[in-house]
Amino acid sequence: MWRKGMKSLICVFVLLAVGGLEARAQVPVDLELVLAVDSSASVDDREFELQVRGMAQAFRDRSVIKAINSGHHRAIAVTVVEWASADFQIVDIPWMVIDGPQAADRMAKLLETMPRTIRTGATSISGALRFAASLFGNNGFDGVRQVIDLSCDGRNNQGPEVSLAREIVIGRGITINGLTILNEHPTLNFYFEQKVIGGNGAFVEIASNYQSYADAFLRKLVKEVTNVPISAVPEPGQGTRLTATW
Repeated sequence: MWRKGMKSLICVFVLLAVGGLEARAQVPVDLELVLAVDSSASVDDREFELQVRGMAQAFRDRSVIKAINSGHHRAIAVTVVEWASADFQIVDIPWMVIDGPQAADRMAKLLETMPRTIRTGATSISGALRFAASLFGNNGFDGVRQVIDLSCDGRNNQGPEVSLAREIVIGRGITINGLTILNEHPTLNFYFEQKVIGGNGAFVEIASNYQSYADAFLRKLVKEVTNVPISAVPEPGQGTRLTATW
């Protein structure tokens, strides 16, 4: 009995020690960022390619590296997902640390070779937010900020009401930013401002079409990484900026 008791006690100590090691294993970063790419039926293969190649181009830009190096931890964690219908979401690139040019280039190469997995489906922004928010749990990182960066060319047309999903997500301390592509819906940015974005410093960036996506994504990524204040007055030719208090 004494031996059994000691064995059980030892097992408890081992489990506690392992748990403590796991807790200490959280990697500190300035930002945990989910990049959510629209892969619904409204996006053809060329438009999808323009999204991921635009993202790859941004990660190679010196301004992004400078923004990352300006943080306290000089590192961010990024994962990339595709989304469409309420139950159509997939992680294309798992969480990885970006802490300098080499890591950023690895991310760029992964984006350039990333195949499109979801080729059709509705536009469930609420489903995308729910899925993206779930990726922050037990991801191995301890970020100063958690942000969902959602690119989209349409309104929520499937799944729960998007504003309800937004409230749940920002209630967990997660910020939602949007990149609206206005090729089909010229006022989509206003819909995002009213229904989708939220959290500390949330904002909408605009791409007038898929050809201008790369420039818009770069602007947005630099602001997300540096967490700079967003002016309500748009810069010439660079779309609308919005600071939201929720």
